[in-house]
Amino acid sequence: MLSVLLRSFQPYYKNVVYRGLPTAVSKSSVTRSPSVMSLGDGPLKGITIQHLSKGITFYVNESTVKLVDNGQAKPLLLMLPWLGSRPQAQAKYCNIYLRTGFDVLVVESNVSTFLWPRWGLEQGSQVLQLLESESFSKRPLVVHAFSIGGYTFAQLLVHMAKDTQRYHGLINRVRGQIYDSLVVGSLEHMAIGLSKTMTPRFEHLMTCTSLLYFHMFKRQTKDYFNVSIDVFWNTPLTCPALYFFCGNDILCDPEAIQKVLEHWKWRGIPVTVKKWEESVHAGHLRAHPQEYLSVLEQFLCSLNLVSLKAKM
Repeated sequence: MLSVLLRSFQPYYKNVVYRGLPTAVSKSSVTRSPSVMSLGDGPLKGITIQHLSKGITFYVNESTVKLVDNGQAKPLLLMLPWLGSRPQAQAKYCNIYLRTGFDVLVVESNVSTFLWPRWGLEQGSQVLQLLESESFSKRPLVVHAFSIGGYTFAQLLVHMAKDTQRYHGLINRVRGQIYDSLVVGSLEHMAIGLSKTMTPRFEHLMTCTSLLYFHMFKRQTKDYFNVSIDVFWNTPLTCPALYFFCGNDILCDPEAIQKVLEHWKWRGIPVTVKKWEESVHAGHLRAHPQEYLSVLEQFLCSLNLVSLKAKM
């Protein structure tokens, strides 16, 4: 049945098969693009694009120094976009961080790792190996996850939670976590979100098919989802968090998000919230650009990782 679902989503999302990641950044594993790229508002000079693997791209701003004012290593933004996001849309967010002193590592989600969570855990393990490789091991991290990208990040958290001693250094390097339009709530919400994103013309059919699949393969899917949800609630990360969401997002449950936020606050995690009554799923920057950038800038300033001398 998994193969049937993958074939159903295939016309809408071609890169559904996860092929593996390099455990370190080396010349043999990197494909470099020209040093000038177009990002959102206009071209940024001095940007090197390194294609580390299918769905894994590293953007380096060569014009910024490797060490910031306080002597720590240049910060890294780990971006986990929404499912099926296009490079042009991702670029608008990369632009923000590249201009403000970050390099950006983009890890894309795919359908297969959602439908078969074991593959998602394998992907999470290999991303962690990449973040612990020599090229990244000293860098402070900020995570920015969109929509189902939050599920992808939860797979990394599962590994961290299982062995906090091993990942102690990495956990401490994560200085901030930003979540935009998380698909939070029941398994039905996640199935609806997947169907609306990938097969909007056959939304009802694909939602029912997905839920039937999750029921038939409960031990291989639903049980894994429950573990991921529990780990997300009780995340090993205690650094400041920023949540963007809206009241009219049918792909998530605002009440569920509020419960997560209250639980995190109870645990002592500093939480900043920006909620709109009406907005667009994974499109708040487009719908409310000034408010979005203002809240994001204030949050990044509070982390003391970059000076933010450049205008966002």
